[in-house]
Amino acid sequence: MKVTTSRLTQHVMTVEGRDTGTPVLFVHGNVSSSAFWRDTLTALPEGFRPLAVDLRGFGDSDPAPVDATRGLRDYSDDLVELIEALDLGGVHLVGWSLGGGVVLQLLRDRPALVGSVTLVNPVSPYGWGGTEGPEGRLTHQDGTGSGAGAANPDFVARLRAGDLSEESPTSPRNVFRTTYVKNPVPDEDFYLRSMLTTRVGESHYPGDAVASDAWPGVAPGKTGVLNAISPVHFRLDDLHEIDPKPPILWIRGADDVIVSDTSLLDLAHLGAIGAVPGSPGTPAQPMVTQMRAVLERYGDHREVVLDDCGHSPHIERPEDFRRVLAEHLGEA
Repeated sequence: MKVTTSRLTQHVMTVEGRDTGTPVLFVHGNVSSSAFWRDTLTALPEGFRPLAVDLRGFGDSDPAPVDATRGLRDYSDDLVELIEALDLGGVHLVGWSLGGGVVLQLLRDRPALVGSVTLVNPVSPYGWGGTEGPEGRLTHQDGTGSGAGAANPDFVARLRAGDLSEESPTSPRNVFRTTYVKNPVPDEDFYLRSMLTTRVGESHYPGDAVASDAWPGVAPGKTGVLNAISPVHFRLDDLHEIDPKPPILWIRGADDVIVSDTSLLDLAHLGAIGAVPGSPGTPAQPMVTQMRAVLERYGDHREVVLDDCGHSPHIERPEDFRRVLAEHLGEA
C-alpha cells in the first residue's frame, strides 16, 4: 500500500488478510528495498501485523532528497509519521544494516512509540568509517575516511545503469554474492532487482563526494545516504539515557564482511591490508565492538550470532532468524 504523510508518500509491503494484530515494522538496508523482507513477512507468527517500508529513495517510495547533515533523521522521521498515520504505537521495529541505524535513531528520539527493537547486522552506532576504538573516536574531526567518496565508482555506475550481469567484480550481482551473503541463496534475481530500485545521485546513493587532503582522501558531504551515516552526522552516544528502554535483540551473521571489526568496505581496513595504498596506519573501525559497547550501556539487550552466515541472516538462515525473532517478539 501507499501511505502519504506531510513528508512524502511511502510504499509499505503488507500481507493480505494480516491487517490486525501487534504491528511489526521491518526496515531494509542500503541498496535494497522492502522486498528483502518478503518471505519474513509471510512467516511472521499469527497475532502480529507484518509491514515492511521502502525508505525514501528506495523501492517504490518517493525519491525525496536526503539531508545528510541530519544524520539518519530524514529516514527515521519518515517512519515516525508512518507509525502515527497508521496508528502503530507500540510497534516492534526490525532494522537490517542501514535500517538498524534508522530504527535506533527513531528509538533514540521517540522511545515511547516502540515496543521492541530487533537489529540485524546493523550499521555501527558511530556511523560508517572514520572512527576508532569502541567509543567511536573520530580519526579526523571532519570525518575524513567516511562519506560518499568511499563508494566504488564502478559499482555506482553499474547500479545506475541497472546492470544485471556478472561480468565485473563490481557488478551489483557480484557485490550481492560476495558481500550481502556468504553462501548462495534462492531467488538471487529477485533480490538483485530490489537492489536496482536504489535511486543513484547526490541526493541519494551515494551522495555528494567531498575530497580531503588527509588519507584516504575523502570526507563527508551534505547530501545522500553515505554522508548521512558519516560519524560527523550520525552518532548515538546517549542511547542509554532514553526512557523507556524497550528490549533490543541483536542478530548478526558471524561471517559478515560488511559490518565487521575488519570490514572489507572500510577504507581504513583496506589500507591496513594494503588494498588501498598510502595508509598511515589508521586502524579499522571496530563496528561490532562499537555496537556491543553501546548496547551494554543501554542494558536490556540480547546478542545472537548465527554461524556460517553473512550480512543477511533473514535470507541466508531464514528458519533460525524467524525462530529467534518470534521468541523476542513473544517476550517483549
